[in-house]
Amino acid sequence: MPAPLYSTAVVKARRLPRGGEIDETVAVEEPLEIRIGGEPVAVTMRTPGHDEELALGFCVTEGLAPIAARVPDDLAANKVDVEASGFDPERMRRHFYTSSSCGVCGKGAIEAVQVTALRVESALRAEWDVVASLPDRLLEAQRAFAATGGLHATGLFTAGGELLCVREDVGRHNAMDKVVGRAFLDGLLPLADHILCVSGRLSFELVQKAAVAGCPILVAVGAPSSLAVELAADRGVTLCGWVREGRMTVYTEPWRIA
Repeated sequence: MPAPLYSTAVVKARRLPRGGEIDETVAVEEPLEIRIGGEPVAVTMRTPGHDEELALGFCVTEGLAPIAARVPDDLAANKVDVEASGFDPERMRRHFYTSSSCGVCGKGAIEAVQVTALRVESALRAEWDVVASLPDRLLEAQRAFAATGGLHATGLFTAGGELLCVREDVGRHNAMDKVVGRAFLDGLLPLADHILCVSGRLSFELVQKAAVAGCPILVAVGAPSSLAVELAADRGVTLCGWVREGRMTVYTEPWRIA
């Protein structure tokens, strides 16, 4: 199936060394302003599509309590309004200040996540060959990546390897938020019986979002960072990296991989 029209654009380019002008398909990147109670709380650069899911997932993984998201009444482009219970703008500002500042040390970063993410106590187990197959299954569903080569993806899977949802975006964190937002709308949170698979490397931020969503297993084609491994161990998330060609490296909580 072709990529959604809103996710790609055609630009002029020149191929070297042979030369000649061509039409090249690239991923669309535009800003999205997320507003709560009409007040802007964040702007993220994203690939258009599933904006309500993105806003909801962003709020969930930032420790807020969203209720619903919708296009603004004035139909303003690249904006989403979120309804959240007990929203305190001043608390939100303090939260973002703390989140951005805690990065000066790994210990502070992990302590900040502990406030919003309970330790994942899920007893879920998955067969290693099923886990090893997830990146290929995810790639098969990446329509916009196939057209552009320039998008990250996150997939939500069952323990048996069934793909429930895939979302693509220029930002790996946005792709994760879109999937978490979809899971929120479908009543699947916390994701205690599911597996998340991402198309790139494992950053601290992706582990944080998986932990807040209550997902016990996070899988990636690439490598994790040191702080991603530390956070996964602290929050009880099974972290599987370098999952390719029938092999993987399990960094934390390996007992979940049978």
